[in-house]
Amino acid sequence: MTTKLPTSTSSTEPPANGNGNANSNGNGNGQAPAHDAVPAVDPRLLVREEGFAGYWGEFLRKLRSGELGSLPVIVGLIVIALVFQLRDPAFLGAENLNNLFVTAAGTGLIAVGIVFVLILGEIDLSVGSVSGLAAAVFAVLNVSHGMPEWLALVLAILSGTLIGALHGFFFARIGVPAFVVTLAGLLGWNGLMLQVLGSNGTINLDDSGIVAGLTNHYFTDIAAAYGLATLAVAAFFLVSFRDSRRREAAGVPSRPLSEIVLRTVALAVPAYVVAWLFNQYKGLPLAVVIFLGVVVALDLVLRRTAYGRKVFALGGSVEAASRAGINVAAVRISVFALSGTMAAVGGMFLASQINAANQSSGAGSLLMNAIAAAVIGGTSLFGGRGKTWSALLGVLVIQSIASGMALLGIASAVQYMITGAVLLAAVVIDSVSRRTQKTAGRA
Repeated sequence: MTTKLPTSTSSTEPPANGNGNANSNGNGNGQAPAHDAVPAVDPRLLVREEGFAGYWGEFLRKLRSGELGSLPVIVGLIVIALVFQLRDPAFLGAENLNNLFVTAAGTGLIAVGIVFVLILGEIDLSVGSVSGLAAAVFAVLNVSHGMPEWLALVLAILSGTLIGALHGFFFARIGVPAFVVTLAGLLGWNGLMLQVLGSNGTINLDDSGIVAGLTNHYFTDIAAAYGLATLAVAAFFLVSFRDSRRREAAGVPSRPLSEIVLRTVALAVPAYVVAWLFNQYKGLPLAVVIFLGVVVALDLVLRRTAYGRKVFALGGSVEAASRAGINVAAVRISVFALSGTMAAVGGMFLASQINAANQSSGAGSLLMNAIAAAVIGGTSLFGGRGKTWSALLGVLVIQSIASGMALLGIASAVQYMITGAVLLAAVVIDSVSRRTQKTAGRA
């Protein structure tokens, strides 16, 4: 049976007016397409009925309409890897890539929380200070006061949650702009961190404790890395296959099995290569497992839950979301609470890397790197668009630049300039993409 599909919104033809004056094959005579005619492809429904030509045509259509997705950042990662690998073969070595992933975890976790805030169309400038304060709270409770490490860890993370909720309250209930509230938090929580640490300024952590193990523990059995890769690939295939069958049962176009298999292979190749590289050094890092777990879990929250749809709705239009019955204030408060929570979790990983909490915790370029990671990865600064995988891709770009610069002995000043240029390029691409989509009628 041939399914009549709506005309692609990127077409210049006017849509059907409900009386049969236009249809999907664009002949304008109100007739259904002939039985042997190729049905029109609506890219929003992911129809694949024309083989390679159909894939290529849809790819070009997406480029023309500004739907770039993660393509720019993936291309950027490949270029960065090639440039540094040609300059120093150690860049793609097992040890360097292992350290790159572990180092990226702390900033990446903070960036995941930033993604939620950016989807709202807002900003959180306090995450660096909140991460440092959480590390200080943990160190004081555990080391100075002898509190059990697990309890101190929970309380430190909850402190980030409460701080984020407080920011959200002033923003959502009082009406203070998020920029001002979180800027005040950047200053205030940094001062409180210095107060909590006291005159000494540095508290060393237990090098055999839970927090120390966040970035120092490795699963040395080779089955761990390969098992995680296999689990990721199998889960991707099963979820994609299940979604395809559900769409097929509902009578709407779905991805064919061949495309699902192709996408699964495209994921499997880098997954097993990375697993192999991990096993060439120390094994699978615990930090990578936790980071990927958080990214996947919060991705499911964004894409598969009513709460996630509410977050996107607010980023699209607050007024429309309010008219639809969404509790705008509650969602805003919860998003900032989540941002504070992720800042605290990231702070634990950063403290684990140096095995201490000190006056420089959460300072330096951490805030800018976390925001840049979310934006470079594809999250829009204009709100309404983004995904948690943006944090992963973006932080890999930033950390790859930092790692490559370190291998080549290039000054950090140049690193800042290059990172700034990459961030500007990401925002320019986002702006041009949105303008192109508006021109194509897809915004």
